Amino acid sequence: VQLQASGGGVVQAGGSLRLSCAASGRTFSFYAMGWFRQAPGKEREFVAGISRTGDSTYYADSVKGRFTISRDNAKNTVYLQMGSLKPEDTAVYYCAARKSAIVDRTTAQESYFGSWGQGTQVTVSS
Repeated sequence: VQLQASGGGVVQAGGSLRLSCAASGRTFSFYAMGWFRQAPGKEREFVAGISRTGDSTYYADSVKGRFTISRDNAKNTVYLQMGSLKPEDTAVYYCAARKSAIVDRTTAQESYFGSWGQGTQVTVSS
């Protein structure tokens, strides 16, 4: 599956932003999806994941309660709604696909995801 992330931009602290990730192909519903991010000088880290059906989600503690991941299998798209943004949320955000049913504590790692989008920059100003 090929992935294309979009929706990044510059937003003030406390603001909101929604990222989208469009997938090619007819097998989008076979994949659990995830969002990762990489801040300058830091390793890429897991942000949120969603099961192939959308009925199960998993979040990093740092974004829990502020970010919401969702998907629309009819549109081959996964979303990341980000709220109460903080300067420390500044990073390049990547969507990724995992050919499996779910994302959980064990699989919320880069090595479990086989397909990646190109990344979209999110900058939160203070």
